[in-house]
Amino acid sequence: MKYKKHVFICTNQKDGGKKCCGAEHGAALVDAFKTSLKEKNLHIDIRAQKSGCLDVCAFGPALVVYPEGVFYGKVELADVEEIIESHLINDVPVERLALKF
Repeated sequence: MKYKKHVFICTNQKDGGKKCCGAEHGAALVDAFKTSLKEKNLHIDIRAQKSGCLDVCAFGPALVVYPEGVFYGKVELADVEEIIESHLINDVPVERLALKF
């Protein structure tokens, strides 16, 4: 496996005025994750990238972390560092943002 963790951040754009992650700063989240991971020299082992719809639109902006398969919802730019430090580095999911299915 090339990456120890993989973060997929929804940047989907929907037509017709429906709520979507792309319009709710999904692309800015991708940039924030990539920048922080690179600054911390974690981009070798952890990949963050944009994705299409994760089918949790009501909870957007959303992302999912693999291999754990933990989904996060209503993620703000201010949450990026907490997710990186807690989940990506220390393997402790951020419960207040984790979606329960």
